[in-house]
Amino acid sequence: MKRLDLRGETCPYTFVKSKLTIERMSPGEELLVVVDYEPSSRNVPKSMAIIGEGVVSVGKMPDGTWEIVLRKN
Repeated sequence: MKRLDLRGETCPYTFVKSKLTIERMSPGEELLVVVDYEPSSRNVPKSMAIIGEGVVSVGKMPDGTWEIVLRKN
């Protein structure tokens, strides 16, 4: 699984960087996106679903970050 650490980034950059990364992946590969900007924990999955990519999970971690697991469709 690829990992993309976007702590310190805000919307729309979290989505744009996630989209650019997942576009270079093969179908079925998963991408773990780490964000610390709360709106990104909602906006990245929502936007990815709109463009047809899979959203596997979204979870808040004890350190206050969110981990978003995406799957390239």
